[in-house]
This record gives sequence, C-alpha cells and structure tokens, in this order.
Amino acid sequence: MVAYVRTVKTSSGATAVQIVWSTRRGSRQIEHLGSAHDEGEVEALRAAARQRLAEGQGALDLGLNTAGADGEPLEIVATKSTPLWDALCCAYQVLGFDKASGGDEVFRDLVLARIIEPTSKIDSLRVLAETGVQPVDYRTVTRHLPLFAKSVVRHALSKACAAHAGLGPASLVLYDVSTLYFETDAGDGFREPGFSKERRLEPQITIGLLTDASGFPLAVEAFEGNKAETATMLPVINAFKAAYQLTDVTVVADAGMISEANQVALQACGLSFILGTRIPYLPDVVREWRDNHPDEAIPDGQVFTQPWPATSGEKARGIPDRIVYYQYRHDRARRTLRGIDEQVAKAEKAVQGHAPVKRNRFIKLTGAAKSVNRELEAKARGLAGLKGYADVGVMPTGGGS
Repeated sequence: MVAYVRTVKTSSGATAVQIVWSTRRGSRQIEHLGSAHDEGEVEALRAAARQRLAEGQGALDLGLNTAGADGEPLEIVATKSTPLWDALCCAYQVLGFDKASGGDEVFRDLVLARIIEPTSKIDSLRVLAETGVQPVDYRTVTRHLPLFAKSVVRHALSKACAAHAGLGPASLVLYDVSTLYFETDAGDGFREPGFSKERRLEPQITIGLLTDASGFPLAVEAFEGNKAETATMLPVINAFKAAYQLTDVTVVADAGMISEANQVALQACGLSFILGTRIPYLPDVVREWRDNHPDEAIPDGQVFTQPWPATSGEKARGIPDRIVYYQYRHDRARRTLRGIDEQVAKAEKAVQGHAPVKRNRFIKLTGAAKSVNRELEAKARGLAGLKGYADVGVMPTGGGS
C-alpha cells in the first residue's frame, strides 16, 4: 500500500487536505484531515498529514549535530544521491556502454537520468541536478545528439548487450514491437499514421525490440509508422544474426507477428520459430484426454503434443510441417473463466433489456431478436486455460501428451 498527501478544491472554494491510501490493484481509501482557506492553514494541515504518515516510524540517529550556533536547524544547501548514481554508473560500465559510446559522459548522463525519471531531454538536466550531478548546458546536449543517432553507435551498444548476454552459436531470441506517437498533425515520411492498438490517428513510429530468453535487450530498431509489424521482424533478426555470427537462431513471437510470408522467409533463412497460436476449437489431443479421464481435471502444467503436417497447398507455398504444443494452466483458466462469467452476465442483461447492447461476443443477433450464444459460451469454457505454441522441428511419430 502506498500513501501520499493531496490537496483538492471543494465546492465552497476551500482547499481540502487528504491522505490517499492506494493499493496496486487500484483500490483507494481517502482520509480527510480538514479544509483550509489560506496558504498558512494549508501548510499546517500538510504538516499534520506528514506527521500522520510518520506515526510509529523511528528516526535513525546518525550522531550528527544538525543545529547551528543559534540552535536553529542547519540550512540544507545541496543534496546528492551518491549510492544511486554510483550504482547506475557501475552497471553502465559492467554492460560495456562506456566503451561502446566512446566514453561520452553527456550520453551516459542522459541515459542514467532517464532511468531515474523517464522524462524529456531538457528535463533530464533537472533530474541530474536533483541527483547531485552537475548537468551540462542543453545546447551541449543538442550538439551531441547527431553523434548518438549514428548507426555505428547503436550497433556498438547492441554488440555490448550481446557480449554481456553471452550469446553463443545457438540462441533463443524474443521479438516484439510497439509504437510511439507524436503530437503533430502531419507525417514526414518516417513519422506516419498507421495501425495503433490505442486507436490513435497521430503520426507514429514503430519500434522493434529483440531480447534474449531472459528478456535482456539485444537490439532496438525504429521503422516507419505505417510499416506492418510483421515486416519489421526479419530485418532486425537477419542483421543481428549476421553481425554476431549466430548460426542457429530460434525466434519466439506471438501469432500476430509471424505472417505466412514471414514463416516462409524464416524457413528460407534457416531460422526455426516458436509461434503462439490461436485455438479456434478444442484440439483433438485434449478432447481425447478428457474422453479417457471423464471425471478428472487437467493437471496444472499439462502439455499436449499434436503433430500438424502441412497440407499440399501449404507445402507448395513453402509452409513447413509443425508441431503444436498445448499447455494448460489453472491460473490461466481461472482468469479466463472469470472474464467469461462477466461477459455472459453483461450479455444476459442486454438480452433482458436491462443494459444497452454493446460489443459482446456472447450476444447472438437473429434479425431483431437477441439471445445469449450458449454454444459459443460452452466452447470458450472448454478452451479456458489452454495456450497453443507451434514449433518447426522434427515431426514425432505420434500424438499424445
């Protein structure tokens, strides 16, 4: 639980001072301390709130004389977060970024400031000052920016990441993309409107991130905002594979990332992949297990294996044989079933006329008649807890679990 003090304006024009107790799940409790009509009263209530938060907390006696000759507290003229800054500088050196950036302290300070507080370039100077580090002038930052933007610097940083990760000839890498939008109306050829999961219309760019199996970043690339996500993966992986002489790379991505064209291209490049697959219907191996164990629940962590030979049409297009693994998790099933219960309850209210009809997959419309799609509900409940993964590899001799 996190607690903080806030002030809010009341309908009478006074300023209310409150303590907000919030949890990670989003629930909050508000403790009202009082209302004030001038700055003095507000500060007094703030002091009372700080005392309230500090109740039961002891003070560490450092044995320092914190009073001046007149008995008043000594004035604080400067502060410095030495342990924090030293730890960040040490990590920066361990990763080899100091050598990769040519020992550029402006670049180092800008990177570490944004770790302390993600903010703009100009505001990073304020973060450095608050940390106790003497910042450079903003004009110095702008002069250094063209040096940072060169591909040779980015490749040097990527090489340092790969060296720290200890990648060998056979490596498992993860890839995903995100978008960054810009508050401007017109595109410029690179910042362009494109597909946005947040349904934004502003120009954006697409960012591709490559990591190792533990999630440690290896490479990052930027693409045009209107470039399809599936078209960003192969250039990043091929460049990384060529740069570090990786001979056997397995790519892990979600179903939306690897298109059929990407699967063919991955196969042509000698890359294997593990693809998160959608499950449109109950897999045969899962149905067979439930038929053989009618009164048993699927054990947590159970993995079902099903060969998936390519059809003649897929083989003609270069799609290889696959193996699909279906994993069952109790926790995943619990979350999914809870979501289904909530959606079905909303669908029932909409069908009964107690709520407006909104987008709900369990509402079945037949002309003007509305009903709850019980067949789809049963299908969704039967798939709860299952997650599919497709792998390109040697076909096993038979199915099963």
